[in-house]
Amino acid sequence: MDRIESLPTDHVRSIEAERTYVHDLYERLDELRAEKETQLAKVRKAGAVGTMQNATERDAFATMYEDRLAQLNAVEDRLVFGRLDFDPKDDGATPDPRYIGRIGLTSEDQTRLMVDWRAPESSAFYQATAFERRNVRRRRHLILKGRDVIGVEDDVLDSSLLADGESLQGGGALLAAVSQRRTGRMADIVATIQSEQDRIIRSPQQGVLVVQGGPGTGKTAVALHRAAYLLYEHRERLKSAGVLLVGPSASFMTYIERVLPSLGETGVVMASVGRLMPGIKAIPEKDRLTARVKGRLEMVDFVANAVAERQRTFPSARFVKVEGTTLKISPKLVKRARDKARATGKPHNQARETFVKIMVRELADQLKDKLEKSSGGGNNVDRSYLTEDVRASRDVRIALNLCWMPLTPEKLLSDIYANPERLAWAAPFLKKKERAALYRERGSAWTEADVPLLDEAAELLGEYDSSNGRQKANQESDDARDLANAEQALRNVDAMLAEYGIDGVLSAEELAAFNQVSETSFTAAERASMDRTWAYGHVVVDEAQELSPMQWRLLMRRCPMKSFTIVGDIAQASSASASKSWSQALEPFVEDRFRLEELTVNYRTPKQIAKSATRMARAAGLSVSAPEAVRKGDWPPIITRASESELMATLREALPVEVELAEGGMVAIIAPQQLLRETRTVAAELFGARVGTGSGALDQDIVVTSTSDAKGLEYDIVIILEPAAIVEESGGSVGSLYVAMTRPTQRLRILAEQEIPAGIVKE
Repeated sequence: MDRIESLPTDHVRSIEAERTYVHDLYERLDELRAEKETQLAKVRKAGAVGTMQNATERDAFATMYEDRLAQLNAVEDRLVFGRLDFDPKDDGATPDPRYIGRIGLTSEDQTRLMVDWRAPESSAFYQATAFERRNVRRRRHLILKGRDVIGVEDDVLDSSLLADGESLQGGGALLAAVSQRRTGRMADIVATIQSEQDRIIRSPQQGVLVVQGGPGTGKTAVALHRAAYLLYEHRERLKSAGVLLVGPSASFMTYIERVLPSLGETGVVMASVGRLMPGIKAIPEKDRLTARVKGRLEMVDFVANAVAERQRTFPSARFVKVEGTTLKISPKLVKRARDKARATGKPHNQARETFVKIMVRELADQLKDKLEKSSGGGNNVDRSYLTEDVRASRDVRIALNLCWMPLTPEKLLSDIYANPERLAWAAPFLKKKERAALYRERGSAWTEADVPLLDEAAELLGEYDSSNGRQKANQESDDARDLANAEQALRNVDAMLAEYGIDGVLSAEELAAFNQVSETSFTAAERASMDRTWAYGHVVVDEAQELSPMQWRLLMRRCPMKSFTIVGDIAQASSASASKSWSQALEPFVEDRFRLEELTVNYRTPKQIAKSATRMARAAGLSVSAPEAVRKGDWPPIITRASESELMATLREALPVEVELAEGGMVAIIAPQQLLRETRTVAAELFGARVGTGSGALDQDIVVTSTSDAKGLEYDIVIILEPAAIVEESGGSVGSLYVAMTRPTQRLRILAEQEIPAGIVKE
């Protein structure tokens, strides 16, 4: 309040007026929340009564009220952030101001109180300029703390307002936003979206859109806001198919997880590249050669060969016993059954059913012939039971499994990775060293590079039924029994109703379905996250420059319509299997059918730091764009040289200084893998519980992290340890170091014993 009272009178008057309006908006928000809570409670209280149609409608209403309530609760913080004032109409009347917020709000009589930022009417808030005003005289930014307006800032587009002294110019909402202290969680930029960002966010959904942007250009923010915009603009089309948002790491997903709910969207499926296979929590692939090999498109043939290798014949005849009778399984018989099963075109596990059926039938016929010969022939005894005898034989089951075993993707890859002979057979196109890089023992943790191979295997294997069809058969039997019971019940009821001249209006199928226990109801997003085969309506990929060809293949499978928003910076690529251009990455899947947009302004990184990072990258031969930084910052990069074996001692001296300068903001220590453990120890000795690592580090103000986990994140101050070692562990590429250098919003310090890479210090 002291701050407001110290402002000029006209400024205070404007703030008070906005306070009144904003108070009314929050009051309406509370009314809507109470209304939805009442409606939801009423639906839940109704319980499981009524017809099947009533139950379905009740569930649908409950879901609708829950979703709306979640949306209303998520937009509490900074509900409204903007206002547009327009030119007078032709008749001289002044149009009402248009308030812009996180969602649209109307009064009980449907008078519009606030416009959703994604609505077409809101685009002028982001795109109007003094040269193209779009009838906007003034754009006002509302600065809120809780539910209270504590300040306003005006962008005056009509110069006559300046002459009239009606402007309330401030320090700039954008600069205030980019300069504020980091909290460990990404904040939305909905109040400060810039014109070039807004144009990309609102671009058409169809096709593949690539957004190239250097460090600090807001790529991630654009990706998230575009996801929210598409769900608003194409609600009917996307609400059932859903939107998938993919990021580079678990830390990154934790960092951005609050943005979409704050924008009024709670139904987006968010997953890191290591979580794209349901049930698998993959870790990073540490060995660069292994990652490079697993990322090649040739691995499609590797997986196909691995599956084919599990569809075998015997080298010679094999004999099995069925109820004491010996039967012969010849290689020719197995090959014939295998060829017929493959000809169905079905996945391995489903085609196996055809293989087993043929083999069992052939062996049953063989058993029948033997039994008839042993009984003297001419015996017409019913022997239909022989098929079940053959199927139940332990010898037969072992033999058929040896020829064609049902498999899970995990079983297939675990077996082949652990067997050098199978590796050689499945990957004849790889060099011996490359095949050796794939070898690992059974039970090893799955890596991010394995996920697309597991997905490929799942596609070729099909669904795995560990009960060999028994569960399906039992369910079909139960359904048939329930249907028969329902038919009998209806016959009894219909006979009674007929006496009164009333026709039955319920089918046996409806009655049987009504009496079944309903399964748990899931949202589309929840169902999609659990279903590997789910086809999304749109996929957003962040830090996309890191993806391998096999990872791209997996994502393309997730969206058959090829509707993608892809954001990244080719210059920041550091993974072993990353592409050198967007064309190289995408042409195998969409040829040249993608459109490229570029972000040109760096909102995060101070000029001195951005220029240092760009010089370093270009000195190493990396082609990097150099977006214009909007602010200079207070410090150039600070280089601290450590004596031999004194790096950690130097860190002990430097870290307290940087933490004090951060003034409660976030300090990150980015170190090569070989120094991470020692670095964590030093930081913890100095600051104890304030130090965090991994995804949990985002809740602490001092973070020890690797370059891969820091990708896409930002901190107030960054300390980089031994940049030469970071380059070395990246296979000589400076991409990871470039990423690390561009994380800070305020200050960068580099500590090193070894030689500093060229370009960091201006010659």
